[in-house]
Amino acid sequence: MKDHLERKNAELSVLLEVSKVLSSSFDLYDNLYQAMKLLSDYLDMRRGTITLLDPTTGELKIAVAYGLTPEQIARGRYKIGEGIVGRVVETGAPIIVPDIGKEPLFLNRTGARIEKDNISFLCVPIRFKSEILGVLSVDRLFDETISFEEDLRVLEIVATLIAQALKLYQAYYEERSKRQELEQELIERYQFQNIICASPVMREIIKTALKVAPTRATILLRGESGTGKELLAKAIHFSSPRAKNPFIAINCAAIPETLLEAELFGFEKGAFTGAYTTKKGKFELADGGTIFLDEVGDLPLSLQAKLLRVLQEQTFERLGGTKTIKVDVRIISATNRNLEEMVKRGEFREDLYWRLNVVPLFIPPLRDRKEDIPHLVNHFLKKFNNLYGKELKITPEAMETLIDYPFPGNVRELENLLERIVLLSEKKVIGKADIEKFLKKKEVSPLSEIVNSEVSASSKGGLLADLKELEKNKILQALEQCQFNLSKTARLLGMTRRQLSYRLKKYFITSYKGA
Repeated sequence: MKDHLERKNAELSVLLEVSKVLSSSFDLYDNLYQAMKLLSDYLDMRRGTITLLDPTTGELKIAVAYGLTPEQIARGRYKIGEGIVGRVVETGAPIIVPDIGKEPLFLNRTGARIEKDNISFLCVPIRFKSEILGVLSVDRLFDETISFEEDLRVLEIVATLIAQALKLYQAYYEERSKRQELEQELIERYQFQNIICASPVMREIIKTALKVAPTRATILLRGESGTGKELLAKAIHFSSPRAKNPFIAINCAAIPETLLEAELFGFEKGAFTGAYTTKKGKFELADGGTIFLDEVGDLPLSLQAKLLRVLQEQTFERLGGTKTIKVDVRIISATNRNLEEMVKRGEFREDLYWRLNVVPLFIPPLRDRKEDIPHLVNHFLKKFNNLYGKELKITPEAMETLIDYPFPGNVRELENLLERIVLLSEKKVIGKADIEKFLKKKEVSPLSEIVNSEVSASSKGGLLADLKELEKNKILQALEQCQFNLSKTARLLGMTRRQLSYRLKKYFITSYKGA
């Protein structure tokens, strides 16, 4: 009775310890080895082996063994149906050999059993649902006091635990492989050599960016909307030692001021109505990587001081929290606004400006680097031909038309234009007339017609009139670019909303929603 209780305690103990060790780490083979050692220590099961099935070759190979030498493990190979191990995989049923010396099916392929007398061999399938993954087998000295059924029951439970560990590891390995492939794809996609350019000014920008990419220097990207500031920011990140860590982008102009602090720095549970749980902000999510602050000129003054602290100390507190959080984040910011003028007007902190402006990079508009247009056109044509299954080509005359066009929306406008042409064109060759047809739709807008009808035709000529016309057209372009949003238009033009409203009235730009 005492021996029986000791045996039961040993069984429960080994099952508990095996379950612990199999979930202790992602070092699968070390965990399996420790599980085999536990069977030997607690239940005197010697020479434990885990033989796994290779689904591609159909071969069984010993993956982990306790009590065997590396040479013996290397010899442990079987075909399905071959020997005891192969028969268990073939039938899916456990096999008990009371005395291996009297069993012809026992091959002793490893050569580990020099003496075969009084050695029993127990072999159970490692099964996950209906799938046979391999075999768990153990030797033990024959003992009439031990029930094989009890041993078999313990081994079947251990085999189930091993099957679950194998499946979890397989899922983890596949997910890790996919993540590594995605990381490599991102790194390759956003390399500097993938930035399409031919102009000397862009080559100089890339040369400077390549120099600062390996450092942690703060970078300020300047330029009009659509020039490719975020693309350059990604190229800098994925060419830096931080490439395998997060790249987090946030548009400071797209999020209401009341929510922006929570987005950037996170919040604690109960910080405000609706904060039912703690949430990490963009800076925490970007820890170890890069955060890209687009439209940083639109950052409210109330948050500029907190951003300055992150730049100086790399620390902050969540909204509603008191715990100081330290992060390692590189900051790349971008703006199309005149920060110098904003500093003079008191709309942007001077100390923050100098912190952000460590390495300034100005990306010129597309109209000032026309050498890039042919290369960009060919790149986008190839991209959209592949996407929509077409083979459109462009004539030299059509290319010249594109080169002469000012592209107020820069590279983004060129990309959208070519996608529209490829998508809607029924020809195989894009001619000058096709380009002009789409450009005219861009140039002649309802707002243009309103302005032309409302501005007096009898205005006097001269330099002053030319300047007024230039200002009017600039406002008109900005309105269309910002989809008639007055706040965004004012920011784009570097003026206040009140100043913009005054000029709208001055030029009779009133007959549309929002003015």
